[in-house]
Amino acid sequence: MRLEPRPELLQVADVVHGALDFAELEQLGLAPEAVLDFSVNGNPYGPSPRVWEALTRVPVDRYPDREALTLRRALSRYLDVETERILVGNGSMELVWLVALAFLRGGDPVLILDPTFGEYRRAAMLMGAQIHPCTASSHAAFCLDPEVILIALQRLAPRIVFLCNPNNPTGTYLQVETIAAWATARPATLFVVDEAYLTFAGGAPSVLQEQSDNVLVLRSMTKAYALAGVRLGYAVGHPDVLNLLHKVRPPWSVNALAQVAGVAALTDTAHIASSLSHVAQAKQQLVRDLRGVGLEPVPSCTHFFLLQVGDAMACRRALLQRGILVRDCTSFGLPAYIRVATRRPEENARLLAALVETRSWYDSC
Repeated sequence: MRLEPRPELLQVADVVHGALDFAELEQLGLAPEAVLDFSVNGNPYGPSPRVWEALTRVPVDRYPDREALTLRRALSRYLDVETERILVGNGSMELVWLVALAFLRGGDPVLILDPTFGEYRRAAMLMGAQIHPCTASSHAAFCLDPEVILIALQRLAPRIVFLCNPNNPTGTYLQVETIAAWATARPATLFVVDEAYLTFAGGAPSVLQEQSDNVLVLRSMTKAYALAGVRLGYAVGHPDVLNLLHKVRPPWSVNALAQVAGVAALTDTAHIASSLSHVAQAKQQLVRDLRGVGLEPVPSCTHFFLLQVGDAMACRRALLQRGILVRDCTSFGLPAYIRVATRRPEENARLLAALVETRSWYDSC
């Protein structure tokens, strides 16, 4: 028997992500613990000690709370929004997929502000939606023109707009008043605003303050709270929108370890404040050091940034052979750029030395 796939599946390519590829490391003879990972945009200082302590008390023989009520109440206090406006997911990526599953039909127009996180496109394409990218130019330091976006909104009348703010991989930030104005102009469009990296943006405001019913905010706890291994994120929006996401969500998608870790992380405000402060200072120093050797990071409001290196694939390969992993941005449509996420000062120094050592080689490739 031959099973025919849905036609749209044949058009969908896998999305490239950062982080260690263990099969690749095995081929290169590298141990995972020997590689410094600058390819993921997390907190290099790790999770709060309270998280480690809380994880030891999780009853792993018992099913987790399907509704993650304790965590949602903790998030409600943290965000100062009603519990009914919060839905917890297995990382913000699961929430992106739930949005596509709940809201998109074949042929629906979807506007994506590029270059950006590839899972928006893949989730929409799997539902048969029509993708309409609006791409920022390197000549404008990857900053989008709000008027151009507004014209696209009026022309396309998209079902959904996916935008990352601050954006991955560029680190650019859209003013929340601009997003709110778009939402007001297109009340029948759902604006999915991914704020996974907002915590790293030095106090930049959230679009949550605008309280638009057709804006769904996604947040990740895997980045700033360093919980990537347990996968945890949440959505904040109108209860009617969340109810639809709830209908398509798999049961028990957020495990007990993730729920307990999230609650514990939220209680340790000193740890998150201290680590983010250290990362911000380290980023400033790293940018100065890179400029000192003739490299020019693209301006970014976050701890990660783009760096033009000529041949991103060759640069990544050369650095990985020296135990340094960066993000090759070819999959974002930026084959001349790598993305670097700031780590601790002593680790940043290793990156700088490796870049200087390999630069003449990969620039010539």
